[in-house]
Amino acid sequence: MPWKRAVGRVLLVASVALTGFMGSTHPHGEDAVGPRGGGRGPTTLATAGDLTGYLRPLLEDWNRERPGEKVTLVELPDSTDEARSQMITDLRSGQGRYDILNIDVAWTSEFAAAGWIAPLEPDRFALDTFLPPVVGTATYAGRLYAVPYVTNAGMLYYRKDLLEREGERPPRTWAELERQARTVAPKYGVGGYAGQFLPYEGLTVNAAEMVYSAGGSILGDEGERVTVDSPAARAGIGVLARGVRDGWIPEAALTFKEEESRRAFQDGRLLFARNWPYAFAGASGRESKVAGKFGVVPLPGIDGPGTSVLGGSSLAVGTHARYPASAKDLIAHLTGEPVQRRVLTEGSLPPVRASLYEDPELVRRFPYLPALRASVLSAAPRPKSPRYEQVSLVVQAVTHDAMAQHQGPGAAVRRLADELAAVTRRG
Repeated sequence: MPWKRAVGRVLLVASVALTGFMGSTHPHGEDAVGPRGGGRGPTTLATAGDLTGYLRPLLEDWNRERPGEKVTLVELPDSTDEARSQMITDLRSGQGRYDILNIDVAWTSEFAAAGWIAPLEPDRFALDTFLPPVVGTATYAGRLYAVPYVTNAGMLYYRKDLLEREGERPPRTWAELERQARTVAPKYGVGGYAGQFLPYEGLTVNAAEMVYSAGGSILGDEGERVTVDSPAARAGIGVLARGVRDGWIPEAALTFKEEESRRAFQDGRLLFARNWPYAFAGASGRESKVAGKFGVVPLPGIDGPGTSVLGGSSLAVGTHARYPASAKDLIAHLTGEPVQRRVLTEGSLPPVRASLYEDPELVRRFPYLPALRASVLSAAPRPKSPRYEQVSLVVQAVTHDAMAQHQGPGAAVRRLADELAAVTRRG
């Protein structure tokens, strides 16, 4: 990915109206449809909006090579929430209009537990060539239900020029980040630190990163056990709340999503910003006030480099897919190294293939790749749960209340544990 954010960017092209589509027959027509589960034939790939327009040419190449297994791209709205809703509507109907789904990594558990996506054979997809942590985002209850397609991890953008003037290095710990945000930033008239702090999915990601980076967790046992009531969670949420209280996190950051935090850093208004790799291009562009003056490193943690939350998307096969053999072949094609290289070079999206992060030509073109690789290798998935949507709403609401000084970190974490337990019981 987000985050609705980078995952919006990690998913696919301009939004299109689906009113006519949702009421139609299968896009290829009933004459083209064989028995479900049998043989090979045309498929559909459903995805949220592609802001870079790179995917359609990839699919056109496939269609030229396999005219009998033509794939039709179904572009859902840019909003990941709306895309998810339309996917679920189709999956619940059992009609199988969407054969392959490009799903946010946080949806795997929900879709698998509901029986909407089919388990896959791990040996079919050369998973040993992927960055190891990304594979965990595609599993549920010990089985593979999707194949990672693009990944993402949060990183710390910092003003290299300002730190160097002060003889400072980029922070590796929260204490260093806080000290520099409190002392260096005011000297140059900029804010200290910002992330994605509006109450939406991005805040869930930021909160989880703070908890993980202190050695804690939020849920265990595939979402059936609440583990968040811990000193680590209180420490992580406490840093965010203290930052706003003491002013080194600007109060305006409580309204930031990815784009607001990107623009604030790019316009020279922040010393530090947590964001996804996509922000690198804008900060390096001709309109940026910090071009050539910034660097990117892994997120800091409580006593050393921290833990990012994995973003990105995976490709899954719908339970009612008409030609699953063709669908699986397309997934293997899109996650193979040649196409993954194009995902990066044409879509500016982080690939899942490990070898690409050490390719000298790609590193020259995308200098953030070493930092991103380090971030991904130490990253963790968002809390796995069949009820992830409710889990996320609770995490973002409670964390925002703590940052807005409506509740102390200790009380906020206890409330978080209670509300997550209620979500688990309702399940």
